[in-house]
Parts: sequence; structure tokens; C-alpha cells
Amino acid sequence: MISLTRRAWLLSATLWTAGASLGAVAASTLPARADTVDPLDQPLRELHNALEAMMRAGDTMPFPQRFAALAPVVDEVFDLPTVLKVSVGPRWDTMDDDVRTRLLKAYRRFTVATYVANFDKYDGERFQILPGTRDAGGDRIVGTEIVTGTGEHLRLDYVMREVNGSWRAVDVLLEGSISRVAVQRSDFRRVLASGDADALITSLRRKITDLSGGALSS
Repeated sequence: MISLTRRAWLLSATLWTAGASLGAVAASTLPARADTVDPLDQPLRELHNALEAMMRAGDTMPFPQRFAALAPVVDEVFDLPTVLKVSVGPRWDTMDDDVRTRLLKAYRRFTVATYVANFDKYDGERFQILPGTRDAGGDRIVGTEIVTGTGEHLRLDYVMREVNGSWRAVDVLLEGSISRVAVQRSDFRRVLASGDADALITSLRRKITDLSGGALSS
């Protein structure tokens, strides 16, 4: 079981399909949401519900099935193209459209696979959205906490941006200040410094295979 802090990092980077689906698990185990939900909070509620449902399902669902269930929620909660562009930096603007498309596909699969691999067991964790928001330029920051079954609290702030009328996460701040995107940017640029975009795509694909234990092709 991974540490709470490591799980928190993975929240940066959420479901309803097939058979004995996560949707069915969520419906039976999670409390009903209020009829009126702040549009700014709604993506985070979906993320929290998805993560808890996935943890409760655990290894009763094969990795590819959990991946397929989680991917649409990740697409709705995060603005992955913006996160990737910022993480890559200025070289993004010099890449061909085909290269950008392949890199985004690999990054999306890596993001979803990371969640599936690490949120794989339920130990009484609960997620909560904290009251109040703060402004960051044109973005809004929403505070949340993960609370473990033993009562440990870990603060996560989501940087939310309005995209085509919907709010999506573009960064996660650990304990309110440490940017997940900044950490990822350092890692990606290190790979790009010694190779081209294909080197980063290869690195992401290798990680996807490792995270899934070979259950997913790159």
C-alpha cells in the first residue's frame, strides 16, 4: 500500500462502464450527492467519488477494466492538454501536430494508469472539499483534504480553470504550495534535454507497461 503523501501527488496528474462496473460500486457505497452542487466543486466531487469507488473495487476488477472505467472521468476533471503543454514548455510550440497528438495520447494513458495502479485498495480513506476558494489570476483554487482511516489529514489545493464553460483542474498544490506540474515539468524537460519528443513518448509508454504489470500495451 502506498503512502498517503505519494497518493496525494498522484491526484494531479476520473467512470462508469461495463459488467460489475465501478459505477455500480459507487452507487452502492457512496453517499448521494446534494441536488445543488457548486460548478467549481463538481469536477472534484466526481474525482473523489471515482477514486473511492476504484479503491473499493480493488483487484476484483482487472486492471484494463478499471483503466477503461476511469479514463473518461480523468478527461472530464483535468485539462490534460494544458497540463502537458506547460509541462513540456517552449518546445511544445515547435512540435508537429502529429507529435503532439502522440505525446498527448501517451500522457493521458500514463495519467490514468498511474491512478489505477496506486489507488488500488480501500483503507477507510475519505475525501473532503474545504469551504472557501481563493483567486490566482483568472484561475480559482479549491482546497481539499484526504483523511485516512486513522485520522491523518493531507491538504491538496486544486488550481481550477474555466475551459469552454466548465471548470477543470490544471494543477495540484501539495499542502497548498508545492506544484505537481512544476515537479513534472522538471522531469519532462530532463528527458527532452537528452532526446526529442519520441524519447519522452517512449519513457511514458515504458511507465504505462510497468504500472499495469504488462496488462496494458503502450
